[in-house]
Amino acid sequence: MEALSALIFPILTLIRKELLAIFKDPANRIVLFAPAFVQTLLFGYAASFDLTNVPYAVLDQSHSAASSELLARLDGTGVFRREATLANANQIAQVIDEQRALMVIAIPADFAESLAAGRRAPVQLILDGRNSTTAGSASGYVASVVAAFNAARGGGPGLELVRRAWFNPNLESRWQIVPAMVATLSMLQTLLLAALSVAREREQGTFDQLLVTPLTPLQILVGKSVPSIVVGMLQSTIVLLISLFWFDIPMSGSVWLLYLGLLGFTGASVGIGMSLSSVALNMQQAMLYTFLIIMPLTLLSGLITPVRNMPEVLQVATYANPLRFGVDLVRRVYLEGAGITDIYHDFIPMFVIAALTLPLAAWLFRHRLA
Repeated sequence: MEALSALIFPILTLIRKELLAIFKDPANRIVLFAPAFVQTLLFGYAASFDLTNVPYAVLDQSHSAASSELLARLDGTGVFRREATLANANQIAQVIDEQRALMVIAIPADFAESLAAGRRAPVQLILDGRNSTTAGSASGYVASVVAAFNAARGGGPGLELVRRAWFNPNLESRWQIVPAMVATLSMLQTLLLAALSVAREREQGTFDQLLVTPLTPLQILVGKSVPSIVVGMLQSTIVLLISLFWFDIPMSGSVWLLYLGLLGFTGASVGIGMSLSSVALNMQQAMLYTFLIIMPLTLLSGLITPVRNMPEVLQVATYANPLRFGVDLVRRVYLEGAGITDIYHDFIPMFVIAALTLPLAAWLFRHRLA
């Protein structure tokens, strides 16, 4: 018994010492519990596949009691929100391209007559295929409404739903995810590389020597940022080539416009990484800060679940996330063939983030030294 106690007691003492070392440091307590708390909330609210707010437009050429009943059933679900009532078919492209509506329901002029005659009455459902997951879920919701509509009319041929997806005809999830990876995959490496750039010099003791050279903090910032931007653009190019030639996902837009957007996105990412690097005392801290923020940035980007389905407070928070606008820009240029007038609103937040974070990093260079 004494031998067993002599063996166990030192182990328990060591365990106690390690636990005290872990929990005594306030920074450790924050790192241990804050990320789990924040990320659980983000997964619960932001990464939800439940549809709660689906904007749609309707082209009702029938103007009959039957079409009004169908639309009333759709509005009564609490999931669909009518964004626009169209006057003609030429307006369909506009509401889809501008992302004002996730789907458009087109009801033909002979809809009521076909139902009354016992024939199939086709109704076209046009979906925005840039987010195939959401479009597929919305299509399923509409199909359930159509089934209830047909059941209420006593069965028979009834209403027939004809689906058509724009920008992703087969609603393949690969078409949604892989182009978005052009921005997403490069961000992690770009953030990490930028975050380590100054932290590495600080840890090695060479950063103070760099600051006493004739170079200004702005010049140091540019010298540190440009390599990270170049690496980020190269990584985006690799993913783009894989998307085009390995997965055979056709690109509809301008390569030059895509790279202009990626340049703004990478600049904003580097600005965030350089700011993290300026406050980190060593490389371990820089890596920790990077991995702490990359998960929230990804969850709040709209990569998998649309931003419009998130709570309003999280939707506001996404404006500080360059990945939200990078993913939207790449998808619209790649799949939709959008022009500069269609995506200029994605450039503005990215340039604002870069304009704030890069000077902040330059100021922090001197501030942290002092």
